[in-house]
Amino acid sequence: MSETREPQFSTATGADVRVRFCPSPTGTPHVGMVRTALFNWAYARHTGGTFVFRIEDTDAARDSEESYGQIIDSLRWLGLDWDEGIDAGGADGPYRQSQRGEIYQGVIARLIEAGHLYESFSTAEEIDARNEAAGRPKQLGYDNFDRDLSDEQRAAFRAEGRQPALRFRVPDVDLSFTDLVRGDITFPAGSTIDFVVVRPNGAPLYTLVNPVDDALMGITHVLRGEDLLSSTPRQIALYHALVEIGVAKAIPRFGHLPYVMGEGNKKLSKRDPESNLLHHRDRGFIPEGLLNYLSLLGWSLAPDRDVFSRDEMVAAFDVENVNPNPARFDQKKADSINADHIRLLSEDDFGQRILPYLIAGGALPVEPSAAQLEIVRAAVPLVQSRVTVLSEVAGLMGFLFTTSDALVYEEDALKSLKDDAPQVLSAGLAALEAIPEAEWETERIQTALQTALVDELGLKPRIAFGALRVAASGRRISPPLFESFELLGRDESLARLRRLADRLASGE
Repeated sequence: MSETREPQFSTATGADVRVRFCPSPTGTPHVGMVRTALFNWAYARHTGGTFVFRIEDTDAARDSEESYGQIIDSLRWLGLDWDEGIDAGGADGPYRQSQRGEIYQGVIARLIEAGHLYESFSTAEEIDARNEAAGRPKQLGYDNFDRDLSDEQRAAFRAEGRQPALRFRVPDVDLSFTDLVRGDITFPAGSTIDFVVVRPNGAPLYTLVNPVDDALMGITHVLRGEDLLSSTPRQIALYHALVEIGVAKAIPRFGHLPYVMGEGNKKLSKRDPESNLLHHRDRGFIPEGLLNYLSLLGWSLAPDRDVFSRDEMVAAFDVENVNPNPARFDQKKADSINADHIRLLSEDDFGQRILPYLIAGGALPVEPSAAQLEIVRAAVPLVQSRVTVLSEVAGLMGFLFTTSDALVYEEDALKSLKDDAPQVLSAGLAALEAIPEAEWETERIQTALQTALVDELGLKPRIAFGALRVAASGRRISPPLFESFELLGRDESLARLRRLADRLASGE
């Protein structure tokens, strides 16, 4: 008959809370991974605890230094600072698993000595064959065959040239815990098989090194993805042993965060563009907007409020308020929240943030001139409220940094022109030519054009100014028209109107 082993879970609160983020450097950082980092960081900051950042890089075939660098760069860009770990140091280093081999070997020796690990010589084929002979489903896996091998049996296997793996001896007890997100969970005795913790070549597996690192680093709360829930009973069983041999003080409390879903309610795949953190940064998400949206993937500040600051999140965040149901990544909502945060930036801040995107989009050279920077400064109030992501500024503002003869007309802009476009351009030219250089300013321009096109020609404003917008910017959508004419200057504005008028007259 089974028994329930008395749990020894952490009771840490407040400043004693220690959480960690421990990604593997394989591939591009994705939003699910960053959401996990965010929730751990927010919980540490909310409680006044410690956020530890380490790297799990023991898979030499898949790990890459490029991915490692991208993870660090992403956390720094988002402002998710850590207290101990990579580049920050701490008493429990090193903070890369690939550099902790001697530490693991020492713990393995102690687990062997205490009887928690044993040699296992069974191959996968032999396990399948025994299960079939016993009428057990193959899915049940390992059958504990090697648990009680005699010295003679082990010697015979070695004589065949076999090298054993090391398995953890799972106690015949219910393994129960209270998930911080999902409530009470019990894995019945016998449902968790003895699992391999060290390969035949002596290399320790994730199933061992992850809990060992958590134990040695004093981690009190493990907040991780729902996909790892099935491995939790193994970790709890191993933790009991680590507590027994003095490596761990207590079992950390676990909280399993909900899946992030994509289109069609399928789990968001690494192949989905929405999952790629660098894709969002390149599009022009700002950290404030992305963090705000990622926090909504399983948590909310209030039922009627989606936009809030990082500090407001920290003040309110508690992992026990995370919703266990899957969260869906909605690109339109993410864009909308990002736009809200862009509008909250000061004009100077916004102006500085858009410069890399203007350069990358070809609107500005790598080293803009003082005159170009002044145009950017003057255009900021015209575009800030119209931008969803920062990469849009190159399209919105590019026309301000070119000349009339180099301006490119977008195809949809030309198609939007009405039959009366030549008449509109002619009347607009006449109205603007009457304005002296000294009076070339927004209000004077607006009055002249409204009088000529709306009052005298009787056109509706949307129709009246459409052709002028295309002439000025080459686009259907641009910053406010009259302000744009002021920024372009009198000569350039008139040259652009004449160029489009000539193009239409020639039938191009």
